Amino acid sequence: MNKRFASVVVASAGLLSLMSGTALADTAPPSPEQSCEGVKLTGTLPAPPAGMAVVQDVTIGKDCKPVTGPVQYVPASSGKAAAKGALAAAPQGAPAAAGRQFRSWNEMFDCCNIRMTGLYTTSTWSSADGRITTAATEARHEWNREPWDAGWSLKSSDKKDDCTTNCATVTTQANAEFTYKGIFDVTGKWYANTHHSNVKLNPDSTATCTFDVDLRHTFIGWNWRRGCE
Repeated sequence: MNKRFASVVVASAGLLSLMSGTALADTAPPSPEQSCEGVKLTGTLPAPPAGMAVVQDVTIGKDCKPVTGPVQYVPASSGKAAAKGALAAAPQGAPAAAGRQFRSWNEMFDCCNIRMTGLYTTSTWSSADGRITTAATEARHEWNREPWDAGWSLKSSDKKDDCTTNCATVTTQANAEFTYKGIFDVTGKWYANTHHSNVKLNPDSTATCTFDVDLRHTFIGWNWRRGCE
């Protein structure tokens, strides 16, 4: 059985745009011709202007090579940029309204445009005299379930901030590991998605976001979508 390996680094602004593929029709894992093993995707998005969101998609092509879509700027929280989990992840006890708020989303969709797994962050911070006075970040996770208590599950998650009070900058790292056992693989050993999101906050109210996702196996036509606003 020939298994393929795909790895891509999007060093500049980037995310992935997946095109549609053929869905699995049975409960067995896909054949080597339909799947890719050990896929790792990574990239950084630039800080969008105020009132805008930056988004990007990536597609896993038939040769297991990601097809990277363009970086796009769209109105914040628009239909194109909307990520339900991100919008719902407003942090509790965040700094006052005068502070800046920044959201990110890191999602995997299948070839039928169903969101399988997602990691979302919402950061709020205030600045004075060239430093960040206070900062708070919340992480949220979403995953798709199937009937009969099957589908994707959250295996583990964590979040850490390198600073939260009187900081030159603030970097938050959030991680989420998902497993799958359901109609497309009854063994629970074939699919696993691990999401990593890093957000750097600056005292001038700008921010950047870096994303990674590790996929144990992908089906041809899966989509990685990421963005921040």
